[in-house]
Amino acid sequence: MKRLAEFVKGRRKEVNLTQEEFAERSGVALTVIRKIEQGRTNLNMEKVNLVLKMFGHELVPLNSK
Repeated sequence: MKRLAEFVKGRRKEVNLTQEEFAERSGVALTVIRKIEQGRTNLNMEKVNLVLKMFGHELVPLNSK
């Protein structure tokens, strides 16, 4: 989760958005942005993907056999 946190925070800062502005533009609550950037592990994948889509990325589950 640390890499995800660093990626989201870094990209958000590159486009000069506050957490509040980024939450509004990505369609998630401010608390979601804060949890992602803090590296929390208990995250809703759908909401994480809403955030990542702002940068043209997406998480996909690994198929376990």
